[in-house]
Amino acid sequence: MQADFIIIGAGIGGASIAYWLSRHASVVVLEREPQAGYHSTGRSAALFMASYGPPQVRALTRASRAFFDAPPPGFCEHPLLTPRGALTFAREGQQAELDAHEALVRSVTDAVIRLSADEAGQLVPALRGEDLIGAVLEADADDVDVDALLQGFLRGARARGGRVVFDAEVHSMRREDDEWQVDSSQGRFRAPVVVNAAGAWAEAIGAMAGAAPIGLVPKRRSALLFEPPAGLGTSHWPTFMDVGHSFYVKPDAGMLLGSPANADPVAPHDVQAEELDIAIGIDAIERMTTLTVRRPRHVWAGLRSFVQDGECAGGFDGAVPGLFWAAAQGGYGIQTAPAAGQLYDALLRGQPVPEALARFGVDPAALSPSRLR
Repeated sequence: MQADFIIIGAGIGGASIAYWLSRHASVVVLEREPQAGYHSTGRSAALFMASYGPPQVRALTRASRAFFDAPPPGFCEHPLLTPRGALTFAREGQQAELDAHEALVRSVTDAVIRLSADEAGQLVPALRGEDLIGAVLEADADDVDVDALLQGFLRGARARGGRVVFDAEVHSMRREDDEWQVDSSQGRFRAPVVVNAAGAWAEAIGAMAGAAPIGLVPKRRSALLFEPPAGLGTSHWPTFMDVGHSFYVKPDAGMLLGSPANADPVAPHDVQAEELDIAIGIDAIERMTTLTVRRPRHVWAGLRSFVQDGECAGGFDGAVPGLFWAAAQGGYGIQTAPAAGQLYDALLRGQPVPEALARFGVDPAALSPSRLR
């Protein structure tokens, strides 16, 4: 099959690019799994938090807010965001860390409130108060309907003629006569440009195309779902975490989602939660709160892929013609997806950065994979 662009990967990165790019060109998305978003996208904690991530990630997140607040007509049937809030608390000896976090949050949003220890305890009664010194509330952090976002992107791409092919594992790639021939388990596909949006497998796809490594490292993060204390309403709590990043807890459909906030380097695979990760998370939750995790209802893990500086890697390879990277989204792929997809669409077509992104400081040079070599 012939197309203008082949996108490898139907996670949130590939789907968002397909959504924007299909307005101007023919697009085929190849996904090796039987469904979209099976790996990192489908295992996200689903929080929009403007202060989360390094500078370019924060710029892309802020530039995505307008799309989340007012998606295009027909994109989804209900709002993509639900108010939640994110509370970061500190204990004795962590004053400087809390001050630094407050300054960071204030640099990206006006919806920030410095809380005393008592005020933090009123918002999250489960916090242990012995040595609590206060907290910072990022009030405009929101829950994200990840599936609605992903399906909206894919539905929009299909409506413009884009094709999404599942069970299409890529076996080989070669470039002939200024065109890529991509052989997959669903046949051969041809296009002048291949977009490498393969998540944790992006380095392997790059190597298949003859590209030098960019230093991509998949890192496991584990999570657990557990019951809140009987009789204690938790649905209105903000997501909360300690300033030392040893855990976070987020209300989730009548349950509580917890994580040790780990980042353990692993090879790309269908990752599962490790018992030790879960035990470490439970220990942190029970040490810093009055919550008791008797038996997790469900445990899982996802891969968050990073390069050395923590920023995304997006742009043409520079050494391999017609190869475009859309990788290293870390744990930020959901909240940056609308702006990242729009940016990569522009770069793929040789267009300038859209003004709606540039005004937030989105800089393609800071995201280029060439910086990593």
